[in-house]
Amino acid sequence: MKLQEARRDLYRRLAKEEGFKSRAAYKLIEANERYRIISRGSRVVDFGAAPGGWLQVCSRIVGDSGFVVGVDLREISLKGKNLKTLRLDVYDESVGGIVSKVLGGRTADVILSDLSPSISGIWELDHFKQVEMTQRVLSLGETLLKKGGNGFFKIFEGERSGEVKRGLIGRFEEVRTMKPRASRRESSELYYVGLAWRGAFSRPASLDTAETASATAP
Repeated sequence: MKLQEARRDLYRRLAKEEGFKSRAAYKLIEANERYRIISRGSRVVDFGAAPGGWLQVCSRIVGDSGFVVGVDLREISLKGKNLKTLRLDVYDESVGGIVSKVLGGRTADVILSDLSPSISGIWELDHFKQVEMTQRVLSLGETLLKKGGNGFFKIFEGERSGEVKRGLIGRFEEVRTMKPRASRRESSELYYVGLAWRGAFSRPASLDTAETASATAP
C-alpha cells in the first residue's frame, strides 16, 4: 500500500473510531492545534458544513458556553444543544440575516468555509466557482464576524488563489497557508488561516510594497 493510501485509510479509520462524520474533521483539528482559531465559548459559523465533521469538532471545542451554526445546501443529520444547522445557499441574499438571527444578533468569533462546487471535471471552471464561493464568505464576514475574530478557508490552488489571499491580507492582521496532513497529497486544496479580523477590506502597505517589488523585478 502506498504511503498516501495508508494515510487516507488512517484518517478514515480514526474518523469512524472517534465518531466523526468525515475525515475532514482532522483538518480543522490540526489547524486549531497550530493556530487556536476556535476556543471554548466561541460562536462559530461553518459554511459548507455537510456532512458535519467540522461541526462536531467545533461543538466539542466551544462547549456549553459556545454555539455553532452550520450552513449547507445539503441536509445535515446532526443535532446538539450548542449547534444548529441551516439548509441554505451561500448566495441567498437572506443568508447573512438568517445566521445573525440564529446568533441572537451577536457577531461570530469564527467563520469557517469548506465550500466546494459540484465538480464538473473542467478544472478552470471548478477553480473559478470555488474561489467565488470563498469570496462570498469573506463578504458575509463583513457583517457576521466580530473585530478580532478568526477564519479558516478552503481554497482550490490555482490562478486566482492569490486573489483570495490578498483579500484575506486586507481583512486580517495575520494570514497563514497550510495543507493539513489529512488532505490528499494529490489534491489541489489548500487552507488559509486568518487571525484577528480587521473588518472591511483595507489595503495594507505591505501588500503595496510586495506588488511594487514584483512589478519592477527583472
